[in-house]
Amino acid sequence: MTALRSPAVAGQFYAGTETGLRDQIETAFTHEIGPGTIPAAGEGTSDVIGLVSPHAGYPYSGPVAAHGFGALAESGRPDAIVLVGPNHRGMGEPVAVSDADAWETPLGTVDVHADMRRALLDRSELVVADERTHAGEHSLEVQVPFIQYCYESPPPILPLVMTRQDEDTVLSLAENLQTVLEPGSESVTVLASTDMTHYEPADVAKRQDRKAIARMEALDGPGLLEAVARENITMCGYGPTAVALLVAEGRNGTGGELLQYATSGDTGGPSREVVGYASVLIR
Repeated sequence: MTALRSPAVAGQFYAGTETGLRDQIETAFTHEIGPGTIPAAGEGTSDVIGLVSPHAGYPYSGPVAAHGFGALAESGRPDAIVLVGPNHRGMGEPVAVSDADAWETPLGTVDVHADMRRALLDRSELVVADERTHAGEHSLEVQVPFIQYCYESPPPILPLVMTRQDEDTVLSLAENLQTVLEPGSESVTVLASTDMTHYEPADVAKRQDRKAIARMEALDGPGLLEAVARENITMCGYGPTAVALLVAEGRNGTGGELLQYATSGDTGGPSREVVGYASVLIR
């Protein structure tokens, strides 16, 4: 057991000081591509059961991510947030849950939901507790400061990183999470961390990403996996996204709502090759 996961990409993907990071998040909310206002956390328990959020550097994907976190905050506070993201290094366990007690960023610490982690490990032969697989990975870490900013008392998180994203792994993890998140249990949001098409001309990226987003709106996890393979869509977190869609479908989700889509060319300036970012909410 690791007591605390220290930030690996502070000062790189996002500002490394508390003041700088707060300013950066506020800029994302008020950006012309962002929601335009800083959200106020709603009262009561959130009804948001799923969220797809990008994970690039804040100057690029932050305004798009702000749409999802703003909507989540205004809906209320979930009892926990399951974070599922890809392992960009490609090394480590097929699916690893963080073994830490808490995650740290310049905004403080967020507890890891120990009871949910224990329940998932008890039910799954696939998921293992392994902090080494999380070391250096940014896809989940960049989501945490937004959670801390939006809630005075941040809900605990369950960080899961997927090194393997094949269909069998996706179906197994979704089934395991569905079992843990039984009807009548805590209000939990499953957040899938992904960027969309990578390093293509903007018109190509938008055309490809529209096909993937259509599957998200339909809560069609298997269809997303099929579209990514058939159309060669280079989104990095297709597995985590399919997991979130399958879990949401099993929890009677009403469909995915695209809150914002933009590319790095829209947020970071003109570029011949862009990366796509989408924020999709599921209630």
